[in-house]
Amino acid sequence: MHENSAAPFSWRVALPHSTAAVPVARALVRTALAEREHTADCDTAELLTAELVANAVEHTAGSTPIELVLRLLPAGFQVEVHDADPAPPGDLTRPALGAPDPWQEHGRGLLLIRTLSSSCGHRPTESGKAVWFRLPGQRRPA
Repeated sequence: MHENSAAPFSWRVALPHSTAAVPVARALVRTALAEREHTADCDTAELLTAELVANAVEHTAGSTPIELVLRLLPAGFQVEVHDADPAPPGDLTRPALGAPDPWQEHGRGLLLIRTLSSSCGHRPTESGKAVWFRLPGQRRPA
């Protein structure tokens, strides 16, 4: 069977609502890009995925699993993290007032996502919200 390399390919995985989800999500991104021979920057994809998953775990209450959705698109790679909190993430698509405090441990994740991704955003879902980013890339020719 011949596979159409321009067709989107996606994975959807439920992850625990705990910090243990972060390294699992990074490994899934690395595996998805390697298996599909995609040219998106794997290190950046892992870093930004870790930020999204860590934010979902830290800023949402309860133990409802979060969901990781990876999409290989004809001209890019998209990662979405779904959580049960409908509140949008602060300042994801626009800069915050002032730079993050260099002495604080938190406050740089959304800045990294805005700066390193080709696009990012959030949208409501039936059960909460999805926060996403895209990186440029494509499937390597055979």
